[in-house]
Amino acid sequence: MFQVKNFTDNDDVKILDQKGAFTVIEYQRDLSIAPDSAIIAYYCAEMNVRKRQVICDLSKAQITLQAGAMQWMLGDVNATTGIKGVGDFFGKAVRGKASGESAIKPEYTGSGLLVLEPTYKHLILMDAADWGGSVVLDDGLFLACDSRLKHKAVMRSNISSAVAGGEGLFNLSLNGSGVFCIESQCPMEELVEITLENDVLKIDGNYAIAWSGSLDFTVERSGKSLIGSAASGEGLVNVYRGTGKVLMMPTAKMPNI
Repeated sequence: MFQVKNFTDNDDVKILDQKGAFTVIEYQRDLSIAPDSAIIAYYCAEMNVRKRQVICDLSKAQITLQAGAMQWMLGDVNATTGIKGVGDFFGKAVRGKASGESAIKPEYTGSGLLVLEPTYKHLILMDAADWGGSVVLDDGLFLACDSRLKHKAVMRSNISSAVAGGEGLFNLSLNGSGVFCIESQCPMEELVEITLENDVLKIDGNYAIAWSGSLDFTVERSGKSLIGSAASGEGLVNVYRGTGKVLMMPTAKMPNI
């Protein structure tokens, strides 16, 4: 048995969200500062630039993490590579190379607590059931998930235009049942959710962070011809076609923080 004091019960810590085995906390102020950084720390807190962390309760589910995300663990916690043989290792290595994600994502089992590294990014919990059991993530957003979710690299339908548009050829897809966590530059309150019913969404830029696996994702010219694209002032656009939903940022990505 163990007890943890002055963590989530600290008056400087706020619980933002809880789903499945995950809890997202936020530090309201940075109290570990020097006088020469006090002004920056004050305005960071006022502008919602705050440290956030994910706590995983392994008694509720086994957890798969992005490599290097663990900060500390307590109690009955067992870490494995999640590799189930040579064939599995080869498949994960190929998928990692294709999608830009780490090839090996450690899996944690047991009944203890697992706490992830703090970050200034926004930590968003979502349930795969709300995406019809299949969701595709933009590159580098995956942080953690219920280990019941299967990982898959999905290829763009239009390879040549993806290369021309500077987009990767593959994205990470999560399939099955369970909760997952992503790191976003925008809070959930600012993300735009668009639901398509046999329709099409075209986005000029890499604004979408997640979309239903049922959607056909391509990179295409904004117009039907080169002249039309030139006339519109746009070049290549990301196109999401079919039935499903897209979660989109309202502003362009910022430099990594």
